[in-house]
Amino acid sequence: MSRRRLALLAAAAVAVPVLAGCGHSAGGTASGTPSATSTPASTSADQVQQMQRKVDAAQSAADAADRDAQSN
Repeated sequence: MSRRRLALLAAAAVAVPVLAGCGHSAGGTASGTPSATSTPASTSADQVQQMQRKVDAAQSAADAADRDAQSN
């Protein structure tokens, strides 16, 4: 797998949960429109750290794959 492909997979792995979490509002109306009392979704520091670890792991895997490809 190329480095570009792994980077895209890592970005998708981070973006999907973030975007999915932002799309739902507990205070929204039945039509999906947020009510006046709803608060915007926020990302906690723990979530950011977890996402950063995933990105770092994906980058490490991409680097290992590049080294493996160069050695063959």
